[in-house]
Formats: sequence, C-alpha cells, structure tokens
Amino acid sequence: MPGPHLPFMEEGMARWPFGPPNAGIALDFTGPPPQLAELHTLVRERWAGLPRLAGQLVRDERRPLSGWSRRHRWETPAAGHDPAGQVRDTGTATLRDAVRDWFHRPFPGGEPPWNLHLLHDPSAAGFTLLFRMHHSLLDGRSLTTLLRALLDGCGPVDAGAAAAGPGGLRRAPAAGGQPGLLAAGLAVPLPGKGERRTAYAVLDLPPELVRAARRPPGATTNTVFLAAVSGVLRSCLLTAGPVDLTQGAEAAGPVWLSVPVDQRPADRGDFLGNAFCNVRLPAPVTLPDPTARLRACAGLLTTVTRPLGRAEKLLESAATALPGPAQALARGRLFAPAYAPAACTYVHLRETGRTLAGRPLHRISLVPMIPPDDTVTFALGGCARGHTLSVFTNSGAEDADLLAESFRHELVLLAEAGG
Repeated sequence: MPGPHLPFMEEGMARWPFGPPNAGIALDFTGPPPQLAELHTLVRERWAGLPRLAGQLVRDERRPLSGWSRRHRWETPAAGHDPAGQVRDTGTATLRDAVRDWFHRPFPGGEPPWNLHLLHDPSAAGFTLLFRMHHSLLDGRSLTTLLRALLDGCGPVDAGAAAAGPGGLRRAPAAGGQPGLLAAGLAVPLPGKGERRTAYAVLDLPPELVRAARRPPGATTNTVFLAAVSGVLRSCLLTAGPVDLTQGAEAAGPVWLSVPVDQRPADRGDFLGNAFCNVRLPAPVTLPDPTARLRACAGLLTTVTRPLGRAEKLLESAATALPGPAQALARGRLFAPAYAPAACTYVHLRETGRTLAGRPLHRISLVPMIPPDDTVTFALGGCARGHTLSVFTNSGAEDADLLAESFRHELVLLAEAGG
C-alpha cells in the first residue's frame, strides 16, 4: 500500500551521495549464542504489529522524467510482513567484517531495508546482535526502542505510539542560536594516513575513566564527549599547522560540530522513524586547557522547544524536490569539511533488563553512515556496563584508529583534570 512522500530528513538520507545510507547498532552478549529459532520467536513476539518494519522504500516512478528529482515513499505489503524473516545467522564474522562487507552494499528492492544479524565472533567469549538498516527507516532513538524490547523483562513496543508521529514542535539549542544554513566555518585536516578509503574503529572506554572525566560539577557524558572531540580536532589543527589558534575563535574561524537533536515530545518516546534534526555547535578548539574546553561545552545541548515556522516548512518541502543540478550545488556546500568537519552522536540503551534469554549484555557499538568526504563521525554508545566509541572516516585507512586513540588521550586529560 503506497504511503506519502518521505519527509525532509528521510528524503535527504535516501539520496545520500557518499555511499549507501546504511547504519546500525551492535549489541554484544556473553554466553552461548541463541538458536536461530529462539531468536525468531523473540522477534515475532516483540516486534509484531509494527508497520514501520514492514515498509519497503520505493522511488516514485509516476513523475515524468525531467530535471526534477523523483522522490521516495514507503510502501507496505497488503499481505503483512513477518519480522522474523529479516533475521540472519551470519556465522563467524566480526563487527569490522560486517561493516566492510555489508554497510557498503545497498539493500535489495522488494523487501524491508533492515536485517538483524547474529554474529559468532570466534575471538570473543559470546556473540553479537547487529541491527543493520537504511537510515531513512529509523533513527538512533528508534533503534534503542526496538532493541530494548528484545531484552528480558522489557515490554513490547507500543504499536500505537510507534506510528503516532513525532509532533509539530521543534527542539533547538538555546545557547547562542544557530549559524545560518549556508554559513561555513573552518575545515579541519584529518590525518590522511594510508590508502584513501572508508575506515571504522571501535574503542572500549574504561568506566572509571569516563566517571573521572565526568567528575567536575555540571559535567555530563554528553559534555565530556563534545569536549574530547573538540580536543581531537584541536590536535588535528595543530598538527597540520596552517591555522594560528592563539588569536582566538574570531581569527581562526569557528569549527562546527554536527549533532542530532531528538524531536520527540515526552509522550511519544516509542515513535519509530526519524524524529531528529541536525544542529551545529561550536567546538572550543582555541582553548588549550581541557577543563576550559569542558566548561565551554556546558549548556551547548540545552534546548528550547518551539513550533516549526512556516518558512522552515516551505524550505524543507522545496528542498526535497530540487532539480538534480541544484541538489549537487547544495551538497557541495552543506557537506563540505568547512560546514561541519565532525559529527557527534550519542545513543544510550536505557534498558530495563540487561540480558537476552539469560545472556548478559556487556557492550553496544554504533555504526554510523559513511561520512562526507574528509570529515569524521564520532559515535558514542552507552549501556549499563559502560561506553564504547566508534569512529568512521573516509580520509585514510589508518585515520579511524588514529582518531580513536586521540579521543582516548583527550579523555585521559579530562579525567586527570577532573581528579
């Protein structure tokens, strides 16, 4: 059954120009992996009656071929859909294998663009559940809503709330307002080490290190995260050498961090789909002291809620129907390294249960979309057992590991200052 055209954010991801817009979350468990039939039963029980998981992404072929790009829509099969059919036993593969082999491969047409993979990593004492999806389908909050429902002691997703929509309000940062849509800042040269290709790294962050970095009054995991990323970008600028950071932000130019802000109101937390907007926040790269950078990040994510303006609605509606050449020009501006050299996303699984059929959950790792050229995505995943950092780049084969280690170093500096 055909649905309406995709909204602004989802249409933008459907046309992502840097590779398939695939993303995901991996849950690591200790203990023997479940049988595939057991996993099928859990998925059927917990994810039944959710139309979003049955949707197929199709391109609108009814519009005549012209300079105007055809838009996408969701279609739901009239016969319904068994979500257990999307579960895959992938065998002995690591998370890096999965990212390298699957996240660059588009989903086939004619089926919902998601899978739940069961991975048996022979080097690990346990197994991994990897939810892989086309990002137009779900955002990070939706993923944690779904995956939490699989855990022991958690109720199923509220089907009514899942389809209720995110509402018409917009949540935006309160501090300092937002830069203009086309306002650029300072590009940050990434290391560029090794063959130029996508690279993905995962780093476990010791819980005691995160706690120590969070010790100063008012510090949160989010502000520590933004401060550490700011320190990484400052190191990149100092290593590259062409920018004088001693003259302050006005002389150097702002470095913008792209950060998603959830738009769900409190009573629609189970909404499944994409209900976020990306905002740009200033990274305090000119401050040499890590504690000062942490203080500068305080309050950046304090938000105010307001109705979406008429002009904003018209702009979003028009942007999804721009002709191809105009879209290419917009991409060249909005995805340039000077627009936002780094993206930061934090997803925390606030689970009620901490086991899957008795097997303990000990880590979650995020897999973001392939970032724009010469930019980096830092993704922080959290659960009751601690935090994991994922880094995705396309500037060099060694860059993701180098930037992850640089993040660890910045976190140590924050922890030492906090102690």
